[in-house]
Amino acid sequence: MTLPIPLFPRRARFRQVPGLAVAALLSLPILTSPGRAQEIGDTTRYLPPEIGSETPSFKPLPPPSLNFYGVPGVIDMPSGQTAPDGQFTTALAHFGGQTRVTLSFQATPWMGISFRYHGIQNWNMYGFETYYDRNFDVRFRLMQEARFRPEVTLGLQDFSGTGLFGAEYIAASKTLRTPAVWGSARDGGQLVVTGGIGWGRLGSYNNIGSFGHRPAYDGSTNFGGEPSYDQWFRGPYALFGGVEWRPNDRLGIKLEYSSDDYVTETQKTAVFEKKSPFNFGVEYQWTESSRLGLYYMYGSEIGASLQIQFNPRQPLTPMQQSAPLPIKPRRDWAGPPEAWTTDWVDSAEVRLSLRDRVAAELTKSGLVLESLELSGTEAELRYRNPRYTPAAAAVGRAARALAASLPPSVETFRLVPVANGMALSAVILRRSDLEALEYDGDAAQALRAVTAYADAPHGPGAGAMPGPDLYPDFSWSLAQYFAPSYFDPSLPFRLDLGVDLRLSYRPAPGWRIAGKIRQRVWGNVKDGRASNSVLPHVRTDQDKYAQHGTTIEELYAARYWRPGANLYARISGGYFESMFGGLSGELLWKPVGSRLALGIEANYAIQRDYDQLFSFRDYKVFTGHASAYYELGGGYKTQLDVGRYLAGDFGATFSFDRIFANGWSVGGFFTLTDVSSADFGEGSFDKGIRFRIPLNWMLGTPSRSGMGMLIRPVQRDGGQRLDVPGRLYDQVREAHRSGLDAGWERVWE
Repeated sequence: MTLPIPLFPRRARFRQVPGLAVAALLSLPILTSPGRAQEIGDTTRYLPPEIGSETPSFKPLPPPSLNFYGVPGVIDMPSGQTAPDGQFTTALAHFGGQTRVTLSFQATPWMGISFRYHGIQNWNMYGFETYYDRNFDVRFRLMQEARFRPEVTLGLQDFSGTGLFGAEYIAASKTLRTPAVWGSARDGGQLVVTGGIGWGRLGSYNNIGSFGHRPAYDGSTNFGGEPSYDQWFRGPYALFGGVEWRPNDRLGIKLEYSSDDYVTETQKTAVFEKKSPFNFGVEYQWTESSRLGLYYMYGSEIGASLQIQFNPRQPLTPMQQSAPLPIKPRRDWAGPPEAWTTDWVDSAEVRLSLRDRVAAELTKSGLVLESLELSGTEAELRYRNPRYTPAAAAVGRAARALAASLPPSVETFRLVPVANGMALSAVILRRSDLEALEYDGDAAQALRAVTAYADAPHGPGAGAMPGPDLYPDFSWSLAQYFAPSYFDPSLPFRLDLGVDLRLSYRPAPGWRIAGKIRQRVWGNVKDGRASNSVLPHVRTDQDKYAQHGTTIEELYAARYWRPGANLYARISGGYFESMFGGLSGELLWKPVGSRLALGIEANYAIQRDYDQLFSFRDYKVFTGHASAYYELGGGYKTQLDVGRYLAGDFGATFSFDRIFANGWSVGGFFTLTDVSSADFGEGSFDKGIRFRIPLNWMLGTPSRSGMGMLIRPVQRDGGQRLDVPGRLYDQVREAHRSGLDAGWERVWE
């Protein structure tokens, strides 16, 4: 008997997102050993993506197009439109000697955030051949579009940078249907009409009034990074507007009236000449995810843009994985219930054979059996999940393996996911529920309603049978790496490329010895600017650490265990990262059903020598934090860390992340410490954005691997934490109720 597995329609294709596929390939191992931690199994059938993530055919009316600032807009002006929830966009735009690169994320249905890097040529006012500026935007949807009302958005542009591009605005946009032309839009075309009022830059041309005082940008070398509350919605204000006509699926024609007078670029410097407030443009939807534009700007300049939009919920390629085992009702093969005896429990040989059968079935699904404990009516399975990003998918596969292997008298399954030897939770299922609900119209939700969660016993019972040939376990892999460095004024992007040899040895449950040897093949990070920090150089000597070809990136030993109910512990020692080693200890309190977790970490950190081999420098510091984690629901997570940082400064870090069930995550953070803005230097305080893209989203095969990126506007020494591999919270959270619920729709796959 086989399960009916729905196939993807032929229209589902690998959607082209430039750079992501290449980055995915760069993240793949070149060679791996067949260690137990490696993924096992084949990929033979198509399975549907998570609910709500079906890859459609070419969209007749794509999401809102972007302006030159990389946010929903006309050409250079913003619009009132909002990107779809979770939308991730990248925009590259150039005109009049200016190049803007913007990353944006629609963090909630009503709030979008953006980070922008802006290069201006011939900045002769202050002697720059090319001036680079970094800034953040935030947009809030005030009103959603309806039949008789527009969509209204309030935006803060460059609200925490140097102020060069500082502006605030309120914009409204209304979408109107137009007749289809050139025959490709199934429901006709669109006309998007936008009007708005702006302050700051957007109130500098033909203003209609003024409110309060707003200092003009004077090019002063302030440290930037601090929100300019006293300037928001102050000074002259002016009107702007525009229209965008999309006559068919791919073409967009734009006309705009701009309220930005480009005072600094055209009057105080000679970046370009502004002759008109009107801009014109044509855009072409090249693929589902990419859009190209060509423009005539301000009566004198030619502009061009590339827009890339995609959503974490929509995978680039359909998921391909082995079909799961069917749940065969016991009544079809085991006879009447009175025949379901428990006599088999008394035979050690039978129990060992059952363990081997379960281990073999788990291996086919890419899971590893840690231990199996059997009684006449219950089974406790402890397993390791090296393959599936949604932990619920591993729960479903583990339950199917038990149902296919155990005698009919076993009714209760206690499934215990294990990471680094720690039992993370207990998911309790009834076998009869699995049999009854597999083909239910709402199978996932129905199974969730009858599933119980509990804190797992810290170790297997006396009668548990460990997995065959499980320890000691050695694995290795050889993979490419790329290590970027951002925002050096002389060269905004630097990169090192090479190969990592990763080694892992697990001598017993809870113990891990790991290392990473790095060989740099090519790069120019070593040519970056030298540090001018007045604080201890805990991060700003990156150029010195990049001078050497063969380095030991990591080499450490770690011990994980469960000291008590709802408690998880770790102690580690060795070389944790390229710049620091030492000793680290951590304790986490996290009940299985709670959204709140509390942790404490203490470290004795020693700065490594620049060659990153075995020697250390003289700098040593005690550092540590008390942490609170809270899940807001819907994949949103907050974290507050309070304590001492590597430079000896005291303060707190606030983080906000959105985590998707398929492994995507996007977030940001900021750190405030007792270091003054003057001592911290450029940027005033530490902040940044981060995201992680799972390989399964890009390549369509189950994997827990991914590529992550952390972008700071500027790397300084204040507010810097020690990077310790294997911190507890993330590996514990995914196997608790909130983490399982997030991907529960995958439990039957």
